[in-house]
Amino acid sequence: MTAYNFETSTPNTWCPGCGNFPLLNAVKAVLQEPGEGETPTPPENLVLVAGIGCHGKIVDYLNINSFYSIHGRVLPVATGIKLANPDLEVIGFAGDGDAYGEGLEHLIYAAKRNIDITVIIHNNRVYSLTTGQFSPTSPLGFPGRSTPAGSPEPPLNPLELLLASGATFLARGFSSQPEQMKQIIREAINHRGFALVDILQVCVTFFNLHQYYAERVYTVEDHDPADYFQALNKIREWDYGASPSGTSPGGASPGKANPGGEEKERIPLGILYKKEAPTFARRLSPAGGGNREEATRESRTAAKERQALIEKILAGSK
Repeated sequence: MTAYNFETSTPNTWCPGCGNFPLLNAVKAVLQEPGEGETPTPPENLVLVAGIGCHGKIVDYLNINSFYSIHGRVLPVATGIKLANPDLEVIGFAGDGDAYGEGLEHLIYAAKRNIDITVIIHNNRVYSLTTGQFSPTSPLGFPGRSTPAGSPEPPLNPLELLLASGATFLARGFSSQPEQMKQIIREAINHRGFALVDILQVCVTFFNLHQYYAERVYTVEDHDPADYFQALNKIREWDYGASPSGTSPGGASPGKANPGGEEKERIPLGILYKKEAPTFARRLSPAGGGNREEATRESRTAAKERQALIEKILAGSK
């Protein structure tokens, strides 16, 4: 079988060195090369949803069915697509402003309901498309275009909020570690339920934190992602710059602010939380908490009914 070509002819307009490039390549690799023993999702069963921001261009560079939402509305669109056709693999891409600002209420409810979608956040911690304003995850004191004297707001810790909201899969990656990104994204897509991956995606033009992250990130080990309180402690280990140090542009972790710079805060990467729980669609199904075999039969029946309806609509339009 010939491998599907995900390339498009659209010219790439991201800035040279942008952290979106390795993220795009990681997503492409995961869709082309499933894990051991896995069957690739047919391209016709994939749907991408993007919001407004530099991240949104990713759907232009992938030859897959896609939908551009308005700012902050990736989650309602992705949710609607998944509920209308549960057989589709729906992947949403959003920026930190898109998801954690304008779209925060939708994000919380998608996590709360355990909608079976994957959400990848291009978290560059700045509004880059509009040339450098502070975002919900910019560190306290960030001197952006809209806050030249420094942002007076402490940032949001989105993973802590989503853990409290009921998300069943939470992970963090770094755009300069593509192999780990691929592993995390693959597991997020395979997870049944709401999965969010917060990618620390460097914006080299308006907030270049490459060196800051490179000196602080580490991969979690001896960590049980099924343990809620272990996950909470890991997520709280770095606060996105709510307690900035005098020398760190990205901000320090609680108790680690150190103007002398002798001790650097640590930023955990990897799968931080993962648990199995009924999805929203499963709770809506007539079988409720039925077994997987029953759910598969229902899904196949529903798929046949949808296909028959589509054929009827197409026949009537001729």
